[in-house]
Amino acid sequence: MRDPYYKPDLALVHHLGFGFHADMCAPGVLALLEPYRGGTVLEFGCGSGLLTRYLVEAGHRVIATDASPAMLEIAREYATGAEDFRLLALPGDPLPEVDAIVGIGHPISYLDTEDEIWRALISIAEASRFFALDICDLEWGRARVDLSDSAKVGDDYAILTRYSQPPPNGFRRDMTTFLRNDDGTWRRDEERHDNVLVDTSRIPTLLEPHGVTATIEPSFGSEELPVGLKVVIGKTN
Repeated sequence: MRDPYYKPDLALVHHLGFGFHADMCAPGVLALLEPYRGGTVLEFGCGSGLLTRYLVEAGHRVIATDASPAMLEIAREYATGAEDFRLLALPGDPLPEVDAIVGIGHPISYLDTEDEIWRALISIAEASRFFALDICDLEWGRARVDLSDSAKVGDDYAILTRYSQPPPNGFRRDMTTFLRNDDGTWRRDEERHDNVLVDTSRIPTLLEPHGVTATIEPSFGSEELPVGLKVVIGKTN
């Protein structure tokens, strides 16, 4: 079994430099969850707690979960007030029954195979009355065939990313991070992340036998998501 994605250095870089996705998605997610206020929300792939904090401040009872121990460590400090923080990796770990499940940053696309993604979606649907999560469609890869390497630099960090698309429907990021130490020196670490891209138009048919009506949407609300990132919204019939 491979090590979890997001080791401590990359987890911290992500927390410091990539909060914009949670900021962008939060209003739409909170609006979708309004009918379930007072219930329990499970956040799948909470990362460092960037969305978790919005959920808690909106008054939801939140179970925040992630497959990365390093991410959960940051989340516990950043999103105080969540009901629980749990190490959880789908599709193998059981999900508690809750009112709603949400996930941003396409956490389900980090699973190893398309079959695992389908199994995880079924588990999410069966454990909740409502769910909303973003996922990488095949269009994600088509829109990034010629994507150039990228770099992002902050006061105390830098991250360099190289992209590739291993067949049949993969999307890979090779990332090198640099973090400033307390003594002013810099440390370096590397991670490779693989995402599996799927035909999201298949999802409603996949979930229908499980008593779920699902739709594929361009966003959680009025935000504009990157090309190829789709939102799956499902309700128990």
